[in-house]
Amino acid sequence: MHDSGITEPSAETSLIFDHARRLEANIADVVLGRPHTIRLTLVALLAGEHILLEDVPGVGKTLIGKALAQSVSGKFCRIQFTPDLLPGDITGISMYRQADSDFEFLPGPVFANIVLADEINRTTPRTQSALLEAMSDCQVSVDTETHRLPEPFMVIATQNPFEFEGTYPLPESQLDRFLLRISVGYPGREQELQVIEDHRKSNPLDRVQPVIECDQLLTMQQMVREVQVSSVIRHYLLDLVEATRKSEELHVGASTRGTLCLYRAAQAFAVLDGRTYVVPDDVQQLAVPVLAHRVITKGYMHGGHRQATEAVLTEIVKHVPVPE
Repeated sequence: MHDSGITEPSAETSLIFDHARRLEANIADVVLGRPHTIRLTLVALLAGEHILLEDVPGVGKTLIGKALAQSVSGKFCRIQFTPDLLPGDITGISMYRQADSDFEFLPGPVFANIVLADEINRTTPRTQSALLEAMSDCQVSVDTETHRLPEPFMVIATQNPFEFEGTYPLPESQLDRFLLRISVGYPGREQELQVIEDHRKSNPLDRVQPVIECDQLLTMQQMVREVQVSSVIRHYLLDLVEATRKSEELHVGASTRGTLCLYRAAQAFAVLDGRTYVVPDDVQQLAVPVLAHRVITKGYMHGGHRQATEAVLTEIVKHVPVPE
């Protein structure tokens, strides 16, 4: 796809749009009152990236991960992060088999398509870093041997931003591996009543059926990279990133990786909206969840204060001129 005009969707592209709609609707059938959270989680999935969900326990973070994995016929694994968790508990270990006089690699729970890293900030930095290679390179190294992870591969990490005792804040290098950081929030009253009704007789996850296969998802991820981003949109995106670097309220602006992440996220957002091209509104809606955890406000040494960074970025989005 090129900058010179918008092309009509092909039959294959239309099928991919249909897959995206069915996937979103399938998850929304059990994750009630969370359309924005579902949309952004799928943005990360289609972009081939990872997402960090920050909120109090019990608002549906695990449900989103399980519903997503079941919808794509993928393997789901939940890892509960605790202070005594070791890197090998995540990646796997090599065990010596005396009968064969050789070592056998036993894969850890990270060898899944959708991995829920629950309360990731409750374990030590050494164990947190065990996910770093997996998230960036889709592989793990154990005893000098490299093992590829299954594809597609996505990490959905959670943390409670209101508890600090016994936690280890994620370092910037780890935060930067997440395409988006979002808050789930509480459901509305009507949605919560429906949740009560849904759980009255059975588990809503029991009715989640696959709507696409993993190989179809890989095709969708490849199509995302072909979405048209015009020169005008690219310059608008760069204007937003440059504004974070020049802001008097930010100590550290967005990096080049942040620029690329905003670019990829906008492409995925367009696909979920049934388009083969990115529009300014895609970039505007994604700027805060993509960039807020990559900038640091003045007065905060580690990663900045969430509300402060989001407020600064919201103002930047308001004041940077939007292209026609």
